[in-house]
Amino acid sequence: MTPQGKLPPIVMAFTGASGAPYGVRLLQQLVASGRDVSLVLSAHGLRLLKTETDIDDVAGLRSAIGAAAWDNHVTVFDDADRGAGPASGSAKTGGMVICPCSMGTLASIAAGTSRSLVERAADVTLKERRPLVLVPRETPLSAIHLENMLRLTRAGAVILPASPGFYHRPASVAELVDFVVARILDHLGVENALAPRWGES
Repeated sequence: MTPQGKLPPIVMAFTGASGAPYGVRLLQQLVASGRDVSLVLSAHGLRLLKTETDIDDVAGLRSAIGAAAWDNHVTVFDDADRGAGPASGSAKTGGMVICPCSMGTLASIAAGTSRSLVERAADVTLKERRPLVLVPRETPLSAIHLENMLRLTRAGAVILPASPGFYHRPASVAELVDFVVARILDHLGVENALAPRWGES
């Protein structure tokens, strides 16, 4: 915890992969749990957000999350600002999640290029041995994709594909989304009851 007894923020990024509804739901749940979020949206992430959810911009995302919760818990950073707080290892965080995570972003993190704030923040998260959760949604996967995922897994990242299960008999798309978001929250150490767990009624 921080000196004030508050948990450090979780860094979250949207990048240009299909799966924007997962990101929106994850952000809703993070702020609902009272966690502060350092949010970075790539240009392609914003484009996919509009395509898949009709959220046009940051103001629209704020409205979807809820203005009061957003203002209390979300700080937005420019993806072009590689000197922002999340780019420094001395800035305490509770880890980072990229949801959705494009294969281009995943490859850049695997190569350590740090060309944007998203990439640099992920690089910092790895070097500081903090949780890094990457949520790709791509199919099929090439040998290059798989090799990059293996490289990142060996470096300490969690590769958590947006692959919902069906044993809980989902009746809606929202329940499929919640299944994946619940697993992401688990890996970030955020308590949740979004989806039934195996063996529980």
